[in-house]
Amino acid sequence: MTRLVVVGAAGKMGRAVTETAWGDAGFQVKACVDPAGRPPWAGDAKWEAGLGAVLARGDVAIEFGGPEAAAAAARACAECGAGLVSGSTGLSPAHEEAVRQASGEVAVLRAANFSLGILALRRALGAALAGLPGWDVEIVERHHRAKKDSPSGTALALAGDVAAARGLSASSLRHGRNGTAGPRPAGEIGLHAVRGGSWVGDHVVLLAGDGEWVELRHVAQDRSAFARGALAAAVFVSKAPPGLYHLEAAVMP
Repeated sequence: MTRLVVVGAAGKMGRAVTETAWGDAGFQVKACVDPAGRPPWAGDAKWEAGLGAVLARGDVAIEFGGPEAAAAAARACAECGAGLVSGSTGLSPAHEEAVRQASGEVAVLRAANFSLGILALRRALGAALAGLPGWDVEIVERHHRAKKDSPSGTALALAGDVAAARGLSASSLRHGRNGTAGPRPAGEIGLHAVRGGSWVGDHVVLLAGDGEWVELRHVAQDRSAFARGALAAAVFVSKAPPGLYHLEAAVMP
């Protein structure tokens, strides 16, 4: 049985992870951690405002609490020997460095999106880019109105895949087209974020050539899709040696 401490448990993803784990005999939710306090759905779950009082060696922290929570969880896990699955996006370089340093002491798995479908989309994108050199690439993502970062971490990961495949730098990303004039330059990756309603997650990669185009799309209908990926990552982290891992290592060896 994998013992879990869910960080950011009061949030949408924290709740999805907790409730999915409750329904799986392979996991024990040892504690839920969130400074927001116990929500009505928590029942008799152990609830704490801080991580230090409940985390121990052999536990795995699953973190969806935001950039500060990601860095704090990384430091706490490194200190006590617990594994870390981190899903917060919008991390600053300082937050990312805290996570990287923790990976020298314990197993850390970072992902912007824990959906198996997104992994498949990224693999399909690699094949499409190889077969369609020179085609224009535009990425459009839709999320609920409460999402804090924009563009999404998944959209940035997809853009990073395109940049790496084509040897482009970060300066090739174009966030929207307001105020631009003239034709679309070659070697540009368009990124467009839509916020509203209750969209869980919708990512579209458009590859446009002359007289034809290809669309690759992933739609998340329910957060349990991400929760199942995070739990698979927790099982992997509980057995892995120290290091910084990506979701592919856990589910697509």
